Amino acid sequence: MLGRGLAVAAAATLLDQASKALLMGFFGGPACAFQRREVTGFFNLVLACNSGVSFGMFNRAGVNALVFGLVAGVIVIALLVWLGRVRSGFLAVAIGLVIGGAVGNLIDRLRLGAVVDFLDFHLGTWHWPAFNFADSAIFLGVMAMLLDGMLLRHPPSQAERGEDVAP
Repeated sequence: MLGRGLAVAAAATLLDQASKALLMGFFGGPACAFQRREVTGFFNLVLACNSGVSFGMFNRAGVNALVFGLVAGVIVIALLVWLGRVRSGFLAVAIGLVIGGAVGNLIDRLRLGAVVDFLDFHLGTWHWPAFNFADSAIFLGVMAMLLDGMLLRHPPSQAERGEDVAP
């Protein structure tokens, strides 16, 4: 399952980085100045650089890139260890999505000092915080992990429960 999870992680990272490169090119380069283009009445493409964590919390430049980068690196290492022990294909894909998303955002922090967000959904003047494909991969991976933990687990066998299975 390690190979499956790593393949999903690589695909998520590549999709995230490719989408961010296209967006940066669309908005004219690697600068992180906020920009917005209306696409529909409920969706905009934006260029927003977030040096904080989810939804812009703790969004301060400087040491945040280093601190949050180190935290993300430790989480990725822990997830890789877990992935190496997983026997479920579904869970391997879920962990791979989280790893890929975390690596995609980590690359941004190391390269730019902030994470590039660009998907801006809104209802009138109420805007959901902008996000990117890495954030989506992390969200979907965590939801899949929860689903696996709550619904897809099978009860342990007699041998796993320590019961005598001898005839």
